[in-house]
Amino acid sequence: MLDALTIAICVAALALAAWCGYAAYRDQPTKDWHFIGMAVVSLLALVQLVVGIVQLAQGEEPGQGSTIFVAYLIGSFATVPAAGVLSLAERTRWGSATVAAGGVLLAVLEVRLIDIWGG
Repeated sequence: MLDALTIAICVAALALAAWCGYAAYRDQPTKDWHFIGMAVVSLLALVQLVVGIVQLAQGEEPGQGSTIFVAYLIGSFATVPAAGVLSLAERTRWGSATVAAGGVLLAVLEVRLIDIWGG
């Protein structure tokens, strides 16, 4: 695992969560700028997914098993896009709150990925 990439994803996800949480506080739905932020965070998660798969293909093993590691990689990649789709369905402040929750969830999943990889 690349620790710098994981930290960057955590910081970006928490920044997105704060940004969308502030929009929810102001009673605003997600806007185009929020979706650009979601795209950046999702791109970082995609890079981590690819790096994790490549490391597994090169023979490196996570401390707690490959299956759970891949499941967490896929889950962390899918978290923000799923929250974005749900926010499109709910065009109120709760759409922004959903994306904020997705950002916090992604940060938690990233911390768990570090734990899984290190054993």
